[in-house]
Amino acid sequence: MMGTGSIPRLLLNFSLPAIAGMMVQATYNIVDRIYIGNGIGPMGIAGATVGFPVMLVIMAFGMLIGIGGASALSIALGKNDREFARKILGNSFTLLIIVSLLLMVLGLIFLDPMLKLFGASEQSLPYARDYLSVILLGVLVNQIGFGLNNFIRGEGNPRAAMITMLIGAGINIILDPVFIFVLDMGIRGAAIATVISQFVSSLWVLSYFFGPKSVLSITLAGMRLDRTTVLRIFGLGSAPFVMQLTSSVFNMILNNQLQRYGGDLAISSMGIIYSILMFIMMPIFGLNQGAQPLIGYNYGARSFARVRHTIWLAIFAATAITSLGFCLAQLFPSKLIAFFAPGNDNLLAMAVPAIRKFFLMLPLVGFQVVSSNYFQATGQPQKAMILSMSRQVLFLIPLIVFLPSFLGLNGIWFAPPISDFLAAMVTGFFFLRDLALLKKEPLFTEAQNG
Repeated sequence: MMGTGSIPRLLLNFSLPAIAGMMVQATYNIVDRIYIGNGIGPMGIAGATVGFPVMLVIMAFGMLIGIGGASALSIALGKNDREFARKILGNSFTLLIIVSLLLMVLGLIFLDPMLKLFGASEQSLPYARDYLSVILLGVLVNQIGFGLNNFIRGEGNPRAAMITMLIGAGINIILDPVFIFVLDMGIRGAAIATVISQFVSSLWVLSYFFGPKSVLSITLAGMRLDRTTVLRIFGLGSAPFVMQLTSSVFNMILNNQLQRYGGDLAISSMGIIYSILMFIMMPIFGLNQGAQPLIGYNYGARSFARVRHTIWLAIFAATAITSLGFCLAQLFPSKLIAFFAPGNDNLLAMAVPAIRKFFLMLPLVGFQVVSSNYFQATGQPQKAMILSMSRQVLFLIPLIVFLPSFLGLNGIWFAPPISDFLAAMVTGFFFLRDLALLKKEPLFTEAQNG
């Protein structure tokens, strides 16, 4: 079907489960911030935002082992090497446990210095400490649920992987108001709700691999670490790991610049803006997951017309989503911000013009993200990683550092749209050049293209 079926229908069928899972995750994140903003106030949002780079580091290690191990597992299953696949799964499980315990211990020991490094002020530090200390105690269940869920997808069961996300997000959305409002536990209650939801998700994932549904199961023999297997896992997981660590470094620099030029209120504003941005971007990430196998299959089969059809269709859909987000941010910014902090005039006064500036080039972001993914799908991971990182490393970090020297806080709000424009231009150059190298075929020569 990937080589002959209707591309719009295939793209829809491949993308919808991924988009659904991503949207659930985005809904959880945005609802979590809304509860914190309504129950605790802007300082609670600032505390959670300051702790976000630490959570990105935790996620980076989950990606290193989870994505790296799942990729190795899929290849092993494709070769029908069940023994090696079982060893990869078991070694990954052991690594997740070891890394989780190290992250928890080191995180709790260096919690306060780490939070100050990531931009916490004397006012926001207690909120960040209360939130992150609980999150760190739950690192093990977080890593098991998040890391091993990649293996469910790697076995070829995306629906079960989506259920994991649905369980975690659903429980968290239900428990957040209970712990924050009913039990009056403040930001610590929000963190407890998160850890409980992650605990239930991890139980679900473990029941999958210790039950009859999985292709493979976790065994004691497989859990014994093997040097070759570990290096294979780390090698395949290094690209997303580096990208996630880069994101954490960027957020650290961003928080410190926000604290320097705008204080805790600026950090709260950025926390709200990023929550809204992630809600817009998650469908595009799901679209990328759906487009990738279609592009890869047809690229390998030299059906270049179908490759072009798929990538342009995905770009059109992604641009439509980001353009809608741009319109909402420009037309109704106060309504969007008010969801998180109703009645807070000081926050509204800062965040409303900020989101309008921040989203100025948002329509270009859909093109940049999807066209970067094209290189991953066609077996050019180095180029894909460079283009994906170009926005933050090449453009955004330097702009965040230098622009405020001339424009003050406005320099921080204007840095992302300038970076979006530059990254889109660079990506567009390489993307269009690569498409031109494909065999010149009419785009719709095959009747089955739909």
